Order: sequence, then structure tokens, then C-alpha cells
Amino acid sequence: MNTTEAIAAGASPAADVARASDYIALLKPRVMSLVVFTAITGLLCARTPIDPWLGFAAILCITIGAGGSAALNMAYDSDIDAVMRRTKRRPVPAGRVQPSDARALGLTLSILSVGVMGLATNWLAAGLLAFTIAFYVLVYTLWLKRRTPQNIVIGGLAGALPPLVGWAAASGTAPLNAWLLVAIIFVWTPPHFWALSLYTCEDYAAAGVPMMPLVRGRASTRWQILAYCLVLAPLGLAPVITGLGGVLYAAVASLGGLGLIALVARLAASGPRDDVEPVAADGRTTLYKVGKGARRARDVFAFSLAYLFALFAALLIERLAGLAPLSPGLIPQVFP
Repeated sequence: MNTTEAIAAGASPAADVARASDYIALLKPRVMSLVVFTAITGLLCARTPIDPWLGFAAILCITIGAGGSAALNMAYDSDIDAVMRRTKRRPVPAGRVQPSDARALGLTLSILSVGVMGLATNWLAAGLLAFTIAFYVLVYTLWLKRRTPQNIVIGGLAGALPPLVGWAAASGTAPLNAWLLVAIIFVWTPPHFWALSLYTCEDYAAAGVPMMPLVRGRASTRWQILAYCLVLAPLGLAPVITGLGGVLYAAVASLGGLGLIALVARLAASGPRDDVEPVAADGRTTLYKVGKGARRARDVFAFSLAYLFALFAALLIERLAGLAPLSPGLIPQVFP
């Protein structure tokens, strides 16, 4: 049946033109990759022997759960995605996938991921995964995103929980070090996304999303980014004294923290026109290829992503190489 015949029969034309790549795009694979990476780090840093197949099953469940929650987010946000240059080509606002199909896919994947996680590993990990999905969809997407400039602050908890889920899947516990990994991502999230919103805020304004630069102004947002990063940099070093990070991690966290603060301080000192939204020649907003006025904000956005990746990569390398932590753990581990 072609598109014309589908419309005549009362069916949605989106079902005819949708491709496998559209359904993959619903899962936000780029966001998912960071979720999976931090979850793998949490699973291995638990230092608890786990059957490789069960470990693979746990990471697969986290991957599927992240994809399911992303599909639900896209289904609900299709109206605002349609008016933002950066998101209007997504499958739902572009009409290639119907919101109802995205919801069905999201619900199916979410329920499947939690059920399999509980059966394959333990119900603590499954419960944490269910909470993560529910928090992202119900608290962030349905409640916070359109109502408060604190949306990314509170809602960032959903993106911070995957290493805890991975740790719990391996050990059946949720100790302090696992929560420390959550805290690092939680504090990292606002400055990372506020840096992006500084040079894409026109899109958010068109969509009616109250991001911080629109509500408090660009200058206030730049200083808030600095304040968060002044907390993030020492927090990033905390695993060194809790028996989690070793020499490599200490070096990465120290140098990365200093580099981040330097870039953020430069951003905070920007003038009122130094984060004007860049628009490419074809009218599309881009994340990295920006005009001169947005480079300071872009640099913070890009470097903060590299910084977080480097922290977790250092922990992962130390664990895989069998390198000992610098400290046996000066702070007692709780929540065994």
C-alpha cells in the first residue's frame, strides 16, 4: 500500500515512510551511549564477580530502559520538538512515526527492561531502573520540563542513576561510592546543559520551555554555571579518598577540573553578546559548528562532556587493568 492508498484507507502515512533508522532515532542513541558507558563503569567498579552473560544482560536492560524512556519523551514532546530547529527533524515531529507508536514502543521497552533485569540479576537493580525510567518520563518530561527553570537540575537525577543501577546489578548493594558516581553526574548536568541553552535559547523560547537563560538571563546563567563547576571539580576528586579512584583517576580529575574551571571562568566573564545563538547556512542550529559569539559557551558544553567521559573512562581503565586505588577508603561505605 502506498502513501496515497494509506490515507484513503484511513491509515497514517507515517507508518509507510517510517524506516528502521527512525525507530532507532526514537531511542536517542547518542544519549544512550553515555548512559550505557556510565552503567558499565558502575557495574565493574562494584568489584563483585558476576557471570559475563548476566553482566551483559544487565547492561542490555539498562540500554533498553534508556531507549524506552527516550521514546516516551519523544512521544510527549513532539509538539515542542516541532518548533525547535535542532529537533524538528526527529521522527515524530517530522511525521514519520506517530506519537502513539512511539508511546507503545517506549512502554514495551521500559516494562521489558525492568522485568528482565529483576529476573536476570536482582530486584534492587530492577527497582532502581524502574525508578530511573519513571523519574525521567513522569517527573522530568511530564512535570518539570515545561514548568520551571530548575527542570534540568532536578530532572538530571534520571541521567545520573545508571552507574548506581549497574553497581546494584553486580553486587545487589548501593554503597556510598555508587552514590558518589551519581552525585558527580547530577552536579555535572546543569552546567553542561545550561552551556548548550546559552546558544540555543531561541529554540527554547519558541517552544515555551523555561530554560535558565530565558528566565534568569544569560549573565545569571553564566555565573550559575561557574558556581556549579566550582563544586563539581572537587567532587570529581572525591573518589580518590573513598577508595574508588587511583593515580590515573586523580590525574584526570585534577587536570580536567582545572581545565573546566578555566573555560567556565572565561564564559562567566563574557559580554552580553558573547553567546548569541549560531545559525548555520541552511538555517539549522548546530551543537559544535558555531559562530564566533557562541564559542565560549560551545567550548564549555563540549569540554564538560569530554570531562565526564574522561572521569568514568579513568575508573574503567583502572578497574580493567587491576590498578589499586590510592586510598583504601577513608569514608565508611554505607547502604550495604
